[in-house]
Amino acid sequence: MLVDIISRIRRNHALEHATIHMLTAKYRGFNAQGNAAHNGFYLNIYGDLPEEAVVAAVEEAYRRLKQGEHHLAVHPNCGTALLATATMATLAAQASFSWEQKKQGRPSIDLNVFVNGFPTAVLAVVLALIISKPIGLALQANYTTDGDLGNLQLRRIEQIRPSFVTRLFQLLLTPGQAKEATAYKITTGY
Repeated sequence: MLVDIISRIRRNHALEHATIHMLTAKYRGFNAQGNAAHNGFYLNIYGDLPEEAVVAAVEEAYRRLKQGEHHLAVHPNCGTALLATATMATLAAQASFSWEQKKQGRPSIDLNVFVNGFPTAVLAVVLALIISKPIGLALQANYTTDGDLGNLQLRRIEQIRPSFVTRLFQLLLTPGQAKEATAYKITTGY
């Protein structure tokens, strides 16, 4: 049961990413954010895209994934990649300061440890940022998405009222811009 639910989420996550790839290839000047569930995914569009374009993108993404274009399941701006980057950068900085603390024989991280460890921490974070991108993409490809849709079927694509989360991401993704927020619910099933 749990394995089946996770499998559905991974496939819907792949379809979400493929849809964003389709839209990005045809339209400029918009931002998108989505989240997958076991019964489909939600897609928030920030910019002026007609509903027909979103429907066509979902259908094209579905068709192309079914035809074996599994690479469309992975997207560089996915939360998985961002989480990998944030985790690795945090661990790199913490390890650098801990190493400096130990080197100085201090019981805690104080101002001296911080000042002396800062250059090493910055370098460690830069290296973490560089290596985290392929790791985040690999995590997506192997754990959080599944480009093989199997017997997943599109059931419904409907425009819905933007939620609080949609509005929050609108502030984060389009600061100072007057972009329209449109939300969609894409329902899938077996």
